[in-house]
Amino acid sequence: MTFLGHVVRFIVAAIVLMIVGFIVPQFSVGGFWSALFLALVIAALGWIIEGIFGKRVTPFGRGIVGFIASAAVIWIAQFIVGGVTVTLLGAILAALVIGIIDLFIPVKTPYEAGRRDRD
Repeated sequence: MTFLGHVVRFIVAAIVLMIVGFIVPQFSVGGFWSALFLALVIAALGWIIEGIFGKRVTPFGRGIVGFIASAAVIWIAQFIVGGVTVTLLGAILAALVIGIIDLFIPVKTPYEAGRRDRD
C-alpha cells in the first residue's frame, strides 16, 4: 500500500469512528481530528499488541479474543486521545459495530499491508 493509500485508509477509519460515535451510546468522538488521531492510536496499539502477543490476540484477529482485544484497545485509546469518551459497554458496542462494518468494507491494516502472509 502506498503512502496515499495509508492516508485514505486513516481518513476512512476516522469517518467510520465518527459514524460509530453517532450510532453507539456511551461512545463519543469530539470531531474529525479526534477521530483521525483515534484511528492512528488504535492502529498503533493494535500493532504493539500484535508484536507482543502474536496475530491471534490482535484487534484484527478473528474470534472472541480479537473482539475482546478490539474493545480493550478502544477503551484504552480514550486515555490517549482528547475529545473521546468511552465506557466499557461503549467500547464493546463500538468493537461490535466496527466489526460489522469491516465485514462489508474490509480494510487491511497498515501492518498487514506491508508484510507477506507468513502465518
